Amino acid sequence: MLSKNAALVEALLFASGEPAEISRLCAVTLLEEDVLAAACDELQTFYETSGSALTVLRLGDQYQLAARTDYSQTVRALLEKKKNAPLSSAALEVLAVIAYNQPVTKAFVEQVRGVDCSGVISTLCVKGLIEETGRLDLPGKPLTYGTTANFLRCFGLSDLSDLPDIPRNEQTESLKEINKDSSVLDGQETLL
Repeated sequence: MLSKNAALVEALLFASGEPAEISRLCAVTLLEEDVLAAACDELQTFYETSGSALTVLRLGDQYQLAARTDYSQTVRALLEKKKNAPLSSAALEVLAVIAYNQPVTKAFVEQVRGVDCSGVISTLCVKGLIEETGRLDLPGKPLTYGTTANFLRCFGLSDLSDLPDIPRNEQTESLKEINKDSSVLDGQETLL
């Protein structure tokens, strides 16, 4: 049987239907963040031990109630969602550059990849995997991009620290050389 806090969190996550920010959940429930996290852990354990089709996802600073991936095809069929086209290799490359170096400008991504990325960045924004995060205080005020909570959910990550380490090789070394060129970075720092 669930504690009162876990049952309350379950009700809120169910009613929300989308990721709910931890700060908002704490404000509504009047629970401290560590107590809320414990309630979510209890709820997740309850789902696992009871064989439930539900799971609690932690997406950065948000929680979401979702169906387990084992049931995704059946749920998708019920909701009659068209199968999303898989991401192209170009889109995955752009997504990786943004995920590991965010916030970044389009010019930075294009310098790293060596080709125009306007269409790919637009597609990733439409799919909700990246978003505009602001503007740099440079001439032209270029937009910066970063990943979204949807990116974390789609790739099964709790936060960006769960990303795998970047393999080190000659290509990585050449990226370090690009990073030294301040005209390429437009004033940005990178993780490389």
